[in-house]
Amino acid sequence: MLEHEYTLLGGVSRLKIGRYLALVSATVSGFIVFVLLSSVDVAQRFGIAASLPPSILSFVGAGTVFTALSWILNRYAWRWKIINSLLQIPDLAGKWICTGTTMATDSNPPFDWSGEIIVIQTWDRIRVRLKTATSASNSRSAALIKDEADGWRLFYSYRNEPNIDQPELSAHRGFSEILFDPGLNTGSGEYFNGHGRYTFGTMSLERV
Repeated sequence: MLEHEYTLLGGVSRLKIGRYLALVSATVSGFIVFVLLSSVDVAQRFGIAASLPPSILSFVGAGTVFTALSWILNRYAWRWKIINSLLQIPDLAGKWICTGTTMATDSNPPFDWSGEIIVIQTWDRIRVRLKTATSASNSRSAALIKDEADGWRLFYSYRNEPNIDQPELSAHRGFSEILFDPGLNTGSGEYFNGHGRYTFGTMSLERV
């Protein structure tokens, strides 16, 4: 799995969310246990032989409920409109059409390029993959910062690997900064390459 953790600045602290999850888990677990014990008591009043094995009580314990709620939040619930508005995490997952321009330098002429960016994202992990006709790159680290004036900024480092039929290109590392509009439908940014290919340029994104 190539997804990695990312830093969130401007949203709700994940530590604080963990505390809330623990409180909710304890409440939900206590309610489930109460319902189960009440059901057994009612059954016995009607002369129905019923018992509740300890394994059932342990299965609905706070730890199990916390694990289940954490998984649901991480995979699905963080995208739900109400919860997402509370967590303040931009949902960038999906496909983006990317067009870019590499700026001219003393050793490299300017040129335009295009590709597709796929963002895989959960509540605590992300992966930014850019695929062009000549190479592909994957993010190695990332941070999301809320810009109150302009929207969300994504900062990420990446490693680029050229296609096998591109011997003139070198594998390299780079860094990119992208500013997304408040509606998360478009983005614009810059990139800087090094450690193998010393180029830089601009890029524009549009959600598919």
